Amino acid sequence: MSIITISREMGTGGIPIAHKAAEKLGYTLLDGETIEKAAKKYGLTPESIKKADEKPPPFEAKLDKQVEFDLLQIELLVLDFALKGNVIIYGRGGQYLLEGLRNVLRVRIIAPFEERVERWAEREWLDPDLARTMVRKSDQQRAGFIKYYFDREWDNPLDYDLLINTSRITVETGVEWICQGVKDKNLLNLKEKSKALIADLIIQKKVEINSLSQPGVDGHHLEVTSKNGIVTLGGHVHSEEEHAKVLELTEKVPGIKKIIDKVQLKPYRNSPF
Repeated sequence: MSIITISREMGTGGIPIAHKAAEKLGYTLLDGETIEKAAKKYGLTPESIKKADEKPPPFEAKLDKQVEFDLLQIELLVLDFALKGNVIIYGRGGQYLLEGLRNVLRVRIIAPFEERVERWAEREWLDPDLARTMVRKSDQQRAGFIKYYFDREWDNPLDYDLLINTSRITVETGVEWICQGVKDKNLLNLKEKSKALIADLIIQKKVEINSLSQPGVDGHHLEVTSKNGIVTLGGHVHSEEEHAKVLELTEKVPGIKKIIDKVQLKPYRNSPF
């Protein structure tokens, strides 16, 4: 069950590399189109994907909660594909969502800013100034998404195993490097252990989704971890009723062997104002 994640900058030509690598390896390419096709199973609509996918939050309480819920569903979708293996995860913060896995080949595709602008303008038949604005906003948006949800720097080279600069490297060479890199023995030797870790991440994500979707439960303050099917609940709730509901919702998630309850009770403070 080999896994490749690809992080790319707009205008680098990352999508041809991803498509050709997937075709050559016989892997599933998990990109925006694949997510849209699988969306209905996860309760996602084209509109909800557009608002949540690879974007920082809107910072509007009601909308923010819905976007966070939709993002968790997208992450669950990505994890389900990762569990099947032999997949290329294109964007979606896959390199950080699967951070604890050692058998993942993490690829980043880059190119100089002005060269990316020129490529985007030619590809989309755009005025260069408009293309420059779009490329800059895309960079800011994706960097903001990674910073907010994963607290990582999107362009940190140490977070990747392979950097491909398409200003110097052809698509064909980039594809060849990826196909060779995923066969590295250090990655292949860790496949089975990684499968168990993904299963735990799926459990964790389902617990978070259940808590966030339930009226009367403030899932933002919960901390959820899972190891070998043993789920530890931390953080805090505001009432005994909310605590009981969290436990009830967690018990409904399949695959859980045991629940360790470390949730604290912190009632709302009464304000004189």
